Amino acid sequence: MKSAMSETITPRRAELFRYVGLDLDQTTVRGTFEVDGRNFSETVEFEGVGNLDTPAVRSVAELWFLVAGLSYYKTGAARRIDVGSTPLGAAGRRLLEAALRDGLGEFSYHNDLPLDDVTIEGGDSVAEAPITLDPRRVLVPFGGGIDSVVTVESLSSDLEISLFIVSPSTGRFAPLEATAAKTGLPVVRATRHLDSQLLSGEDSFFHGHVPVTAMITLLCAMAAVASGRGGVVMSNEHSASIPNLEWSGREINHQWSKSLAAEVLIADALRERLGDQLVVASFLRARSEIWVAQVFSQLPAYHHVFRSCNRAFRQSMDQRHSSWCGVCDKCLFVNLVLAPYVPRATLREIFGHEPLSDAARDEQLRVLVGLGAEAKPFECVGDPDESAVALSKVSHMDEWRDVPRLVEITQDTSPSRSFDELLQPQGTDRVPAHWLR
Repeated sequence: MKSAMSETITPRRAELFRYVGLDLDQTTVRGTFEVDGRNFSETVEFEGVGNLDTPAVRSVAELWFLVAGLSYYKTGAARRIDVGSTPLGAAGRRLLEAALRDGLGEFSYHNDLPLDDVTIEGGDSVAEAPITLDPRRVLVPFGGGIDSVVTVESLSSDLEISLFIVSPSTGRFAPLEATAAKTGLPVVRATRHLDSQLLSGEDSFFHGHVPVTAMITLLCAMAAVASGRGGVVMSNEHSASIPNLEWSGREINHQWSKSLAAEVLIADALRERLGDQLVVASFLRARSEIWVAQVFSQLPAYHHVFRSCNRAFRQSMDQRHSSWCGVCDKCLFVNLVLAPYVPRATLREIFGHEPLSDAARDEQLRVLVGLGAEAKPFECVGDPDESAVALSKVSHMDEWRDVPRLVEITQDTSPSRSFDELLQPQGTDRVPAHWLR
């Protein structure tokens, strides 16, 4: 007979998720939520933004409140969502519905839990908040990887640029801070204090991915409005819009909140509240990962400080890696796209590993280029075409000829675009002309 301590608890769906309240003061925003009577709260502290407690900032904070609530909604995946008296608006409702069903798409897939039956109730009308912002002052959400570095270094010199960095309550991320310092730019900060219940990992909760980039985008929008800045410059490439797979009649995209669809929804919801004063767009939207890697390769000052390995950005300080792990899909992908441009010896110095020549990574590599039994990894990596094209390029380089497996894998791929085509713009973007050089 099993003891109570050894029994596995199966999560059960909740009936009601409520948005209880949103509070702001000069430097802090706090959202309170409820799942079948159980309360959760999240607090975000800002530095360097001026006063948050204004009608315009509150209006943006309401959007953050709606999307951030999904971190707590997922614990019970309730069948009903009640936003109460939170101003919603037509565009805000579209954003919340998409963030629920598409932003939690990966969560739904891994939990085998479609959310098509969820209803959203309540919501007051939205009144546009009058505000004047300076279009040449912009904030760049900065993550310390190649994408945000390339954005910062490619923006027009006529802009007044500051970085926006979000840290957990457990402490700042050392690689991110080191990379930010290399830019020499001022930093606006936010510290997220997630509810401790969420971090406890209770067996009675559902667990899974949430649209965190959408949350960070809206926090950055709050900081921009509070400090008179008219632009939020994201760093999401074209491939962020490509889904990982299709399941239950819906496209599942790990990077949904980095996609063009999410960008447009967020911009529309902000326009509904602020008019055209604030521009939120991705500077890299029409660019491939191959193009980004090429530009980054020409920025050697960042090569030994940047970090894209997710294990360096864990919530718990004692679980953070102090270097590239060399074994995850992100390490392998970044190694792959930089290899056509950065000498092999330099890559070894940067990573401390060589994922591309590690036979233990072969199946991961096959998945990246679209040959594996599994779908595209649930990571922020490029689409299979980009990976296949990069691998083909590397496999024919003299300095990689001692790794014949790369050629063998390449021979099985059939990308629809060439290396040179991927260096050209991919689709359209929403980047305003004054952001460009």
